[in-house]
Amino acid sequence: MGNCMQPAAASVNNANSTISANTRPSSLTTTGISTNTSNGVGISATSSSAGHSRFGDDISSPAGNGNGNGEVLPAADLKVYTYSDLKVATRNFKSDMVLGVGGFGTVYKGWVDEKTMLPSKQGTGFMVAIKKLNHESVQGFQEWQSEVNFLGRLSHPNVVKLLGYCRDERDLLLVYEFLQKGSLENHLFRRSSSVQPLSWDLRMKIAIGAARGLAFLHSSDDNVIYRDLKASNILLDGNYNAKISDFGLAKLGPSGGMSHVTTRVMGTYGYAAPEYIATGHLYVKSDVYGFGVVLLEMMTGLRALDTKRPGPQHNLVEWSKPLLPNRKKVKTIMDARIEGQYTSKAAMLFAQLVLHCLESEPRKRPSMKEVVEVLEQINAMKVKSKGTT
Repeated sequence: MGNCMQPAAASVNNANSTISANTRPSSLTTTGISTNTSNGVGISATSSSAGHSRFGDDISSPAGNGNGNGEVLPAADLKVYTYSDLKVATRNFKSDMVLGVGGFGTVYKGWVDEKTMLPSKQGTGFMVAIKKLNHESVQGFQEWQSEVNFLGRLSHPNVVKLLGYCRDERDLLLVYEFLQKGSLENHLFRRSSSVQPLSWDLRMKIAIGAARGLAFLHSSDDNVIYRDLKASNILLDGNYNAKISDFGLAKLGPSGGMSHVTTRVMGTYGYAAPEYIATGHLYVKSDVYGFGVVLLEMMTGLRALDTKRPGPQHNLVEWSKPLLPNRKKVKTIMDARIEGQYTSKAAMLFAQLVLHCLESEPRKRPSMKEVVEVLEQINAMKVKSKGTT
């Protein structure tokens, strides 16, 4: 993201409109649009202005996620690159190496050696995604530091891997693993012959993977709150394994018996939890609300916000919530591109899970561990034969 909302009123026509501090819910506007990778490949080019976070030694101790496979490292294990290294890796930041452009800056593809991680010739070693700070980005350093300190110490199959970084005077860069399939947003909403509609099974696989990533963050001793969950920040590898990316807004969760942390209101309109927008109180379960919005997008194939839809349907959550408890109405809002791929029982349970995640009160929402369990239960409900619903 990178651009903050202004107090003046304006129409919201995209789910990637940013929310800034010191704006009331009634005055949210669209001045900052997150841009995902232009070709649907690689690390997300979306970027978020970071509020004040605690850094350094605040993230500590190993943590499980209910599924194993994850840990919080005692220190970031990252390759430190020189600016010259990354110039070589990107062929001097050549335009044909650009993957996408966002509020933080430009994302380039590059090549590094498998053993040394040093830059290599194009086509040798393996491909990485290199995010380069735009010098005009006001919150750029805070986001860069947040990415290094949070993502640099997180190790989990469903969290994108930060490989290294560069800090050279004004130039700030981040080097990530390259994810071939790009973002969930591209696959859900891009209508082109090059992007095939995601099947129900793939949507379930992606949802479960992203949920496991969030459950891992929430189960750490520090209760890491991701704060900016949306379809453009869920990236996919070559096998459609989901990985959460872009930790520029990540915050350490409440401590000392507190239920929430109070912070500047930052995030993406349409996904941000209502209590956070209204009060600045950020709960671990504020992430669960955002995940519910993503599930709703996966279920319907519609963006969270879209002014091109008929008036009552501009806001997907407001329009669909009254329909979700009704089996017949759920069938009418399911994405037509996956018709016949799921049982009616699975669709109804999915709708109920979405409703549970979108509860107005944080305490009524499920934990992400519970969300994972329900999604796995839904995924086990297979269509037995053609025509079975």
